[in-house]
Amino acid sequence: MVLDFSEIYSLFYKRLYLNAYSITRDRYYAEDIVQETFIKAMNKMDTIEDVRKMGAWLSVIATRTAIDFIRREKKRKGVLMDQETLEFIGKEMNQNVLQEVEASCLFDQIKNAAGKLSREQQGLLTLKVLKGLKEEEIAHLLQLNPCTVKTKIYRARKKLKTLVFETKIA
Repeated sequence: MVLDFSEIYSLFYKRLYLNAYSITRDRYYAEDIVQETFIKAMNKMDTIEDVRKMGAWLSVIATRTAIDFIRREKKRKGVLMDQETLEFIGKEMNQNVLQEVEASCLFDQIKNAAGKLSREQQGLLTLKVLKGLKEEEIAHLLQLNPCTVKTKIYRARKKLKTLVFETKIA
C-alpha cells in the first residue's frame, strides 16, 4: 500500500507538531522540526515495512529531531540584550506577555491536577495528548478494546477538568 506523501503530510502534521512543541516549547522551532522530520522521512520512506505504523515511525523521528535540536541550542551561547532592545523585539513580534503568563499558569494547574490522577489515567492521557496516539493505537499497545480505551480517556479527561476547576477555585 503506497500513500501519497502530501496525504501523509496532512495526516500526521498536527501530531508531529504537537510532539515537537511539547519538547521545544516554541512554535517556530516546532514547525522547523516537523519540516525536517518530513524531509528525513521522505528520504527513508523505502525503509518502512508496515504502513500502519507510519504515525509511530514519524513520531520517533520528530522526537529525536527535537531532542537533537535542543542539544544544539544548549551549546550555543546567548547574547545579552538591554531592556530597550527586548521591549522593541517584543513589540515587533506582537507577543502578549499576559497571555503567555496565563497560559503558563494554566499549564502548571493542569500539570498539578494530572499528578492527582491514577497512574492508569496519567498513562492514557500521556499516550493520547503528549504522544498524539489515536485510541486504536493505544488499544493495540495496551491490548485493550478500543471502546474501553475511549471510555477510560473520556473519564480521565473529565476528572482532570474537575481537578483543574477545583484548583482555580481554591
